[in-house]
Amino acid sequence: MVFYANYLKFFERGRTEWLRGLGFSQEALRRDEAAMFVVSDTTVRYLRPARLDDEVVVTVRLAESGKASLVIDQQALRGGEVLAEGRIRIGCVDAQTLRPRRIPPNLLASIGPA
Repeated sequence: MVFYANYLKFFERGRTEWLRGLGFSQEALRRDEAAMFVVSDTTVRYLRPARLDDEVVVTVRLAESGKASLVIDQQALRGGEVLAEGRIRIGCVDAQTLRPRRIPPNLLASIGPA
């Protein structure tokens, strides 16, 4: 069975790929905008176990957007069955100081309103 903490890794990868699909790589945000995202809060419900060799699909849905943070609802699915669901708040921070900063306007425009 998949260890429970791995679902957080699955969700992290899902958010990274979601941003990449919008045209934003984590590395480019850090390099070009001096911005990066950090997880500030998470809630996960574990409903069913995934097993070795299961194909797990992770969904990403923007629930809330603010000036410096996003709330993301995510699910890990096997077939149509929900294995785990989570709500993750990510905050935008300055890549050098790690202090909160506004999300780059071009990224906010790409994700649209929640």
